[in-house]
Amino acid sequence: MLLVTDIGNSDIVFGVWEEGHWLYQWRHASSRYLSTGAALQKYAEEAGINLRDFSQVIMSSVVPGVSPAVKTALGKLTGSPVTVIGPEIFRRMDMRIDNPDEIGSDLVANAVAAYSRFSQAAIVVDFGTALTFTTVSDRGEILGVAIAPGLKTAMQALFFNTAQLPVVPLELPTSAIGKNTAHALQAGILMGYVGLVNELLDRIQAELPTKAKVLATGGLSSVLAPLKSRFDEVDPMLTLDGLRLIAEKYF
Repeated sequence: MLLVTDIGNSDIVFGVWEEGHWLYQWRHASSRYLSTGAALQKYAEEAGINLRDFSQVIMSSVVPGVSPAVKTALGKLTGSPVTVIGPEIFRRMDMRIDNPDEIGSDLVANAVAAYSRFSQAAIVVDFGTALTFTTVSDRGEILGVAIAPGLKTAMQALFFNTAQLPVVPLELPTSAIGKNTAHALQAGILMGYVGLVNELLDRIQAELPTKAKVLATGGLSSVLAPLKSRFDEVDPMLTLDGLRLIAEKYF
């Protein structure tokens, strides 16, 4: 049984893999990283899992300050060594970017999972704290990334930097002409992001010599319903799957 842990800016995501499929996915707020061990114990107990049954533990992180505490907790709880996916592995992979040390492990995992699934050029749109577009060539090379603020990040930026704009639910409105403050924010941000995603996908595809598959992942991948037709697949487990595949190949 394999435990995969992905530490992001908003959440620490755990995935339990056994016999060819994902059994469980659990989320814990990254801001509460010091209680990661207790949270993992609770999730495992509720699922009837003995943490000592994990034969391998994989960890990836884009939050360096959180990584040591989480790695220590995972090692103590499972009794297994924790394999960290990072730049030392990326330098051995096919990348057409300036500095492999700069790319996030979650983006690499997305690319690996996408190419493994389709064996052709692919664009992965990850709706997380940041909205990212990772492009893979038809030979499996990571060509590069485009990054924009995520939906919640954009909403929170307005809330914290303006005097009278509230945080509103991430719900797509029926009209682009807002009749109240909440409606106006939803129209501007959510409908605006539909345009952002469509434009970037069109521009990225135009730079590729072959037609690319488009995958969506991330906690907010289902929010923008008008984009559904742009995606060949929506898979919330894509990042964890990529981390698993990297571990299988390089460890």
